[in-house]
Amino acid sequence: MPKMKTKSSAKKRLKVLGNGGVKRSMAFKRHILTKKTTKSKRQLRGTTMVHATNMASVRAMMPYA
Repeated sequence: MPKMKTKSSAKKRLKVLGNGGVKRSMAFKRHILTKKTTKSKRQLRGTTMVHATNMASVRAMMPYA
């Protein structure tokens, strides 16, 4: 059976940690930032973990991670 390919989009956006969790960046921080408050933009900085309900689809996109 041939090897499964990793989705390129997932490879660029997600990082698998040593404990098995997956790190992702926050959404809603790319454009149309003038109408968003400073507080909301500040709270969108940094990274967060992928939620447990989405882990099955993330694992399917990254079979070898």
